Amino acid sequence: MAARIYKPAKTAMQSGKARTKRWVLEYEPETPREVEPLMGWTSSGDMKQQLGLSFSSKDDAVAYAERNGITFRVIEPKASKRRPKSYADNFRYGRVGQWTH
Repeated sequence: MAARIYKPAKTAMQSGKARTKRWVLEYEPETPREVEPLMGWTSSGDMKQQLGLSFSSKDDAVAYAERNGITFRVIEPKASKRRPKSYADNFRYGRVGQWTH
């Protein structure tokens, strides 16, 4: 019964940072998924894959896992490589690059 604790990344459909400030504890799959032969759907008998707990901090998630005897690994979030820009930067005086119009 192993779990992973991580901070979810922003989805491609989001423009803001909603639901990225919380830490999530999810269980690792214990059994592999099976392909149902008639319809081709994937299924699993592991009910813990459906369970995800969210916490306000990493320390809370780690304390919960230790208190309940759950083996876990913490995945630290990666820093964003993008630098946010404003629309006004396109018309800045010292702008690098040529105008295309």
